[in-house]
Amino acid sequence: MSRVPQKKLAVPASSETTVQLPDGVALHARPAGAFVKTALRFGARLTVASDGKQADAKSILAVLALGARGGTELRLSGDGDDAAAAIDALATCVRNLSE
Repeated sequence: MSRVPQKKLAVPASSETTVQLPDGVALHARPAGAFVKTALRFGARLTVASDGKQADAKSILAVLALGARGGTELRLSGDGDDAAAAIDALATCVRNLSE
């Protein structure tokens, strides 16, 4: 009796981290635009959460709706093949935001 190897199901990679918005920097139009522009470089499904609200990191309107202010902690999450790289890039982007 020969055994046929079973295919492994591909499970998308996921990643998550938290990062704090710099003091004095809110996620208004310009900083949110830079954040979304960074997210759009990746194929992973990316979300950002703050104070109980969650948003699609690739949607400028959703990110603006978070109303995140300076000093707020953001939880960045991603699912997909490039999720880890995307989360690293987004965390770096947040740390480097300025008014």
